[in-house]
Parts: sequence; C-alpha cells; structure tokens
Amino acid sequence: MQGGRADAVSRTYGEPVDVWVQDGKPARFAWRGRLYTVLGVLDHWVISREWWRQQNPDLDTPAEREFWRVEASAGRNTRASAYELRRDLATEQWMLARVWDLPD
Repeated sequence: MQGGRADAVSRTYGEPVDVWVQDGKPARFAWRGRLYTVLGVLDHWVISREWWRQQNPDLDTPAEREFWRVEASAGRNTRASAYELRRDLATEQWMLARVWDLPD
C-alpha cells in the first residue's frame, strides 16, 4: 500500500455503499448499517473502459470507474482504517472495494 503502510492487512468486499460527496470528494459513506466519516483522501484515480476491456475482453464493463482510497472512521472511539471506494461513472453507483486495517 502507498504512503508507507505496506504492512497493512487488506480485505476485498465489492459491496454497495451510499456515499455523500462534498467538494467533489467522498465525505461520508454508509456500509453495513454504519456511517463512516472520511478523515482524509489517501489516493484518487480513474480507469477508463479501454483498460478494462484489454484486461477482460469478454466482460461488459462500464465506461469509466473512479477510485478513492480514503481514511475513515465510524466514530471518535473507533480506530480509523483505509477504505477503497469505487464509483461507476455511467451509473453513479458506489461500491466498497477493499478495506485495510492500518497499523498502530
């Protein structure tokens, strides 16, 4: 993982989430009945359909996907983790792609 956190443990989910955007960036998201507040953006990138098509020629893939890796927490007394949020730009649907438990 970038930012000197290579020893973090990650898990893949691919689950839908509701995301609230402020100033063009994720500010909060709801996942599994909990509300998470974004504390900071760690990374942001967009992948176009052409890249997906080259990697998976048999799949019908969206035109572009936007990825946000954020640090977020479910509350003051909850330890922050890194979350990778993915947005399908054609449908505006958000997914939680991955979660990293950050080291202390």
